[in-house]
Amino acid sequence: METTLHIASLLVHCRPELFEAVKANMRLLPDLELHQESPAGKVVVVLEAEHESRILQTIDHIQQIPGVLNAALIYHELLPSEGAQQ
Repeated sequence: METTLHIASLLVHCRPELFEAVKANMRLLPDLELHQESPAGKVVVVLEAEHESRILQTIDHIQQIPGVLNAALIYHELLPSEGAQQ
């Protein structure tokens, strides 16, 4: 069975005074990496998942973390499995 890998990038905007706590909470989520950040409370997040629904669930979860003002999807790509023909 052919599988694909979903790669998504988000921009998460947080209240600056809760920024460290928000990042600590996001680090607990599976298949999530934190990248560039701004002292104004913004961080770029990269997610990997086999199903698009998992990406959407993770975005919903992030938006519910106390201190998060917004989590916006800015990039989404589907990568075929390594054994798939192109």
